[in-house]
Amino acid sequence: MSDKNRKSKKNLKLLAMCGIFTALVFIGTELRIPTAIGHINLGDAVILIASYFIGPAAFFPAAIGSALGDLIAGYPYYIAPTFVIKGVMAIVTALMLRTKSAKSGKPGGVFLRILAFVVAEVIMIGGYFVFEMFMYGKEAALGSVVFNLIQAAVSVATAGVLTHTVKLKK
Repeated sequence: MSDKNRKSKKNLKLLAMCGIFTALVFIGTELRIPTAIGHINLGDAVILIASYFIGPAAFFPAAIGSALGDLIAGYPYYIAPTFVIKGVMAIVTALMLRTKSAKSGKPGGVFLRILAFVVAEVIMIGGYFVFEMFMYGKEAALGSVVFNLIQAAVSVATAGVLTHTVKLKK
């Protein structure tokens, strides 16, 4: 197989993975637990998993799948901030996971993976806090931090377990 065909096949596989993860992020976002000012969902866990498996290209499934989730859920004013926040979460996670483990030479040892996932969730919590502070005021924004912390903890735990146990053939 020529280099051109090999690269084309790799790009096609990445495109397919992005499409699948976009759908999974959307579904994870739609599987939600309602709260007074929004909802807690599993979309972040899927974003973290996508970042682990497909790298920086996870920006697209994270941003598009989450933004579509806000659109369908009836939160159109969250679409733009969600697109940016979730996309940045995915890129930061993927870039952090590119660091190779000193022992194994493989990307994303357990500690690094959990650290990257936590950093991504801090981005989510901070991003929504800033947006909601301008949109609703400081008190309301502070009120959503608790729900975002719960969503972050569930997402880090879920993604941590799944990325540790599931290996995709590259």
